[in-house]
Amino acid sequence: MSKVAECPTCGGKCKIKETHGKVSYQALQDDELIKKVGQLKNAMQKIQEKAETLEKELEALKSTM
Repeated sequence: MSKVAECPTCGGKCKIKETHGKVSYQALQDDELIKKVGQLKNAMQKIQEKAETLEKELEALKSTM
């Protein structure tokens, strides 16, 4: 996933790319922002599911001891 930050010149959201020590900014369109939010939501959902699984496993281990 690419890095997203605020553009230093216009204040809008943009993608940051660093090549050979030079930083370049590319403006994001609304549909790209919606896609990024969707990707973040999916990632958070996966993390939440993994955490719930680990909590259940921990409880099972505690109950057997």
